[in-house]
Parts: sequence; structure tokens; C-alpha cells
Amino acid sequence: MTSLRDTLTRFERPLRYAMGAVYVVTGALHFLAPASFERVVPSSLPRPRALVYVSGVAEVVLGVGVLFERTRRLSAWGIVALLVAVFPANVYTVTDDVAGELAPDGMEGVARAIAWARLPFQGVLVLWAWWHARPDAEPET
Repeated sequence: MTSLRDTLTRFERPLRYAMGAVYVVTGALHFLAPASFERVVPSSLPRPRALVYVSGVAEVVLGVGVLFERTRRLSAWGIVALLVAVFPANVYTVTDDVAGELAPDGMEGVARAIAWARLPFQGVLVLWAWWHARPDAEPET
């Protein structure tokens, strides 16, 4: 019978590649649609466009870095830090109803529900990155 640890170990590499791809694509979107990301930057922060670009670069660099064994741990810790750093933007999105403003007509309720669901999902993303940051993670062969 296969243990949970064995199952997780078997999926570790594909899940790392998936995580890397998610961050690279999301980071690239910061440059393709910066206005959308800029709207979720809390109004108390200066230079929202610059913050969008900085976070986009960070996502691309960290997403690529997590793909390689040599940079996996450092990049995964960087993703954890990035997720913590952008959490206020996720809170701002729901507390200032930015999600409703960004949604197409008639979809405001769905957008709000997704924005609220994103808050606890951030914890799942942190755990996913932390899993790849562990020093005891199996080395690639």
C-alpha cells in the first residue's frame, strides 16, 4: 500500500513545475495588463504601477528559480515572502470592494465571492511554496 508521503514525493516534481508555470504566467500578466493589477494595490501605497512591475518581475524570477534544484529552496522561500507581501492587496480587494468594480456587469457577486475565497487560499499557496522550500525535499536525479 502506498503511503501519503510516497504519493506526495511522486508528485513533487510535477507540482513544482506547475507552481513555477503559475508564477511565470501570472508575473507576465503584470506587464500585459498592469492596470488590472494596479487597481488592487492599496491606495495607501505609493507608485502602484511600479509596485505592479516589481511584483511581476519577482513572480517571473521566482517562478523560473523554483524549477531548478540549485535555486529551488531560495526561490520557494521568495514565493512565501511574496505571498505574504501581497496579502494586503487581497484584503484591500475585498474590504474596499475593488473586486466588484473590476467585474463585468452582472458578475459583481461572483467576483466578490472569488475575492473572499482567495484570502484563505493564500494560505494554501504559502504551504505549497513552503513544501518546496524544505531542506529535506528529495533532490532531483
